[in-house]
Parts: sequence; C-alpha cells; structure tokens
Amino acid sequence: MAGAMRGARRVRKGAASSNRGVARTGWRDSRMRHRKSILITGAASGIGLATARLFARNGWFVACVDWNAAALAALSDELGSDAALFATVDISNRADVLAVVAQVGEITGGSLDILHNNAGIDAKGSFANMGWEQIEQVVSVNLLGGLSLIHAAYPLLKGTPGSLCFSTASGSAIFGVANMAVYSATKHAIKGLTEALAVEFAPDGVRAADVLPGIIDTGMLDPAQKAKLPVTGMWRPIPADAIAETVWAAYRGTKLHYYVPEELAELNVTVTTQPEAMRDNRIANPPV
Repeated sequence: MAGAMRGARRVRKGAASSNRGVARTGWRDSRMRHRKSILITGAASGIGLATARLFARNGWFVACVDWNAAALAALSDELGSDAALFATVDISNRADVLAVVAQVGEITGGSLDILHNNAGIDAKGSFANMGWEQIEQVVSVNLLGGLSLIHAAYPLLKGTPGSLCFSTASGSAIFGVANMAVYSATKHAIKGLTEALAVEFAPDGVRAADVLPGIIDTGMLDPAQKAKLPVTGMWRPIPADAIAETVWAAYRGTKLHYYVPEELAELNVTVTTQPEAMRDNRIANPPV
C-alpha cells in the first residue's frame, strides 16, 4: 500500500517549480530518445519509493508523483535531478493528473514505457462506523485517481512499443478483509480493471498487469500489528523491495496477476473454488 496523493501541487527537478506550466524543454534532450521511462504514483514512500530507486539505479527516467512535498524533496536529493521528475500532485484532482502526465510526455517526447498506478490510502475500522467522508476519500484516491491516471496516460503508453500499464492491487483483492472493507473494494476494482484493460489495450500493443501483495513492511504497517504477524507463510511481512523487483520483472513478463508472496496464488485458487469455506473460516478466525 502506497502513500496517498493529496497536498500541494508542484514539480521538482532539483529546485521546485510550478507544474501548471510547460516542462522545461531542456529536460527532453538527446539522452531521452534512448532512455526508458516510468511514471510512479505514491513514489515517495513504501512500494513506490523502492520502485523509484530500483528503476533509477538501472538508468530509467523516473517520474515520481506523490502528495508529500518534503518526502519528494528528499527523494530528489537522493536520486539527483538528471534521473527523475518530482511532482507533488493530488491524484484525485483531474486537472493535476492531466498536468503532470502532459509534463512527462513533454520530457519524454510522447513516450512512456511503464505507468505504475501505485498510490493508495488505507482506512481501517468497521464499515458501519466509518465516516462517509473517509469512504469517499479512499475511493477517490485508490480507484478514481487510478482511473484518471490511466485514462490520461494511455496515449503515451499507446505510442510506446512494449509498454506496460501496471497497478498495485492487494492481497485483499483475493478475499475482502473485514475492517478494511472500502480498501478491499477498491483493490478488487483495480484487479477487475486490470483484467478488462489487458484485453482492451492489447490491439494497441499495450499490456496491463497488476501485483497483489500480501502484508508489506512499510510505514503503513502498525508496529503492534507487525509484532503479531508470522515470520513464515503467506502473511509474513514482505519488504517493499520485493514488489519493486516484481514491477521490474513484469516489464519483461507475461503474467496478468503477480502474487507476492507466491503462496497467495494458492489462496486465490481456494477462494475461487470454496468462497463459503473462506468466509466461514474468517468469521471463526478473524485476521490479525
């Protein structure tokens, strides 16, 4: 699960500048014609941060999008101004999404090898007791924000041979998690969206895939909860780097759904064939 995309709006390449204007044409130089590119939302923490680091190390141009300006500034200092674009964006704001995608296209000359739809926010607690504003926020960021991003970036993907539209779903998209009902619903939607777009986008040469992570050891994982988790099995904490490596592998892979850890694929089969048994087991043994 990655950081939410809410907050101020600005773009960094070294020093910050407004993302309301046209990107500096100096960024699109002769090097960009031979450099692959990835746009990552939720790039300043967790899975997004690990993915940005991995692709930057391998020479890709990385467009890092997040709501957290301070965290993006730190990432800018780490990766360097030649490696990436750093945009503080509200992913639920359509105008912001269109602006940053336009800037990426200006920099890359209209190409995008990977779109990593990764941003998301969590919301724990009983559905019946959750405030409606909180429900709207989760849906707005996790689902509508992702739809907006993919819709805006599709022309760049379509114009790039071998491109990949990749989304971070969740293990909760296998079977909904009690007390995370809205989050689970948005991740089920992302999984279904990926399946539909994999078919729709294929004639244009664009692939779609997703990753369904289990429990990721990031800042979103409560220390008290982590202490109760097993050290082996499908619900063991997984480092964010494992998901970043999955994104890297997916660019050259052919799978539709990537399960991390792989034991979750077995759970998916069980749920598909015996959903009532899974329901009854969860009622009797609620997740940690």
